[in-house]
Amino acid sequence: MINCFYDSYRVLNKVYSEKAFVKQALTETDIELKNKALTTKICYGVLDRDTELSYYISVLCEKNPKLVIRTILKICFYAIKYLNKKPYAVIDNAVTLTKKLGKQGASGFVNAVLRKFVSANLELPKDLDNYLSVKYSYPEFAVNVLLEKYGDKRTEEIIKQREVKTTLVFYDTDGERYLTEKGVKFQKTPFYNVFLVENFTRNEDYDKGVYTYQALGSIAICEIVEPCEKFLDCCSAPGGKSIRLSYKCKSVTSCDVHEHRVVLINAYKTRMNRQNITERVLDATVFNKEYENAFDGVLIDAPCSGLGVVNDNPDIKLNRTENSIKELNETQLKILLNASKYVKKGGNLYYSTCSILPLENENIIKVFLTKNESFYCEEITSLIPHEKSEKGITFMPDISGGLGFYVCKLKRKL
Repeated sequence: MINCFYDSYRVLNKVYSEKAFVKQALTETDIELKNKALTTKICYGVLDRDTELSYYISVLCEKNPKLVIRTILKICFYAIKYLNKKPYAVIDNAVTLTKKLGKQGASGFVNAVLRKFVSANLELPKDLDNYLSVKYSYPEFAVNVLLEKYGDKRTEEIIKQREVKTTLVFYDTDGERYLTEKGVKFQKTPFYNVFLVENFTRNEDYDKGVYTYQALGSIAICEIVEPCEKFLDCCSAPGGKSIRLSYKCKSVTSCDVHEHRVVLINAYKTRMNRQNITERVLDATVFNKEYENAFDGVLIDAPCSGLGVVNDNPDIKLNRTENSIKELNETQLKILLNASKYVKKGGNLYYSTCSILPLENENIIKVFLTKNESFYCEEITSLIPHEKSEKGITFMPDISGGLGFYVCKLKRKL
């Protein structure tokens, strides 16, 4: 177990100290192959339960330990509570890992804290917002936002959802026949050739473009887009929406502000053999005269908190604060105001996020409409369960398969 704990520590240290994404950290860390699945599970689990594990440290320790020790303790708390590992074995390995990392002087402290964790009957906070935040490791400010809108019972249902099934998308292949022949368990979705699968292992057909992965909410957003001649996908990397939209629009211009992410779009379109996509480096907040009134449809998949997809990306929760949302709001509105200039008269502007917070969704649309009277909201719906609001629809984790997305359709007046 010591090698697994050591590898988990190395990955998590990159996330905690270097602000790396967990997927990137796992890819870039030389992990012992035989323990790769368990190491990955520990890393995702610790990040998913970070608020809870941090709370235990605050209760069991008189003062906050240094990052190295905090990370070791979190790994061990998770292994004991959620992986049902034998406490004595976890503690022995924790002490060994502490010494291996050059912190011999702290090994006794780690031993004592873990023994207290095993023997103590730790209670969660009493106040509702803090209780829910700790129990489900969800940012407290976001819990308060949801409590205000949905109340205590619904909020708990929303934030406790953790099961998200893998979605496979086929375009030029009969997906049902393919999965049946492979002996893969699948569930149909309301969308043609889109399936939820269990225990599916990626094979060489992925590289051949036979199938691809895409979140069901992301697909639902694409289904709302009207077919048209010229379409602009403003914040499109890695390019999943652009691929899907290229089947209903004659040409798609797919943009991102970072060159290395535009490379991802190119790789995606090449793998899926989509020749009607043109990728470009473009800052969506900066006006481009060339694009003025040039597109029948424009999609803004805006930078957001990502709090609707934390089940797939648990590290998102680490750095989300009320202030960070305010900063995102400024960017979201700036992109919306700028990209609206690229829509032809009578064309459509689509705004989407992978957030369930009204602060990033309906509120942004309301502000936009006060500043741009040439657009109005059109009513939309979806084949998967969702919630309608005055300004768009939201796919909620408790009713929409564990993930949260928002989309609004805005029509430019003639």
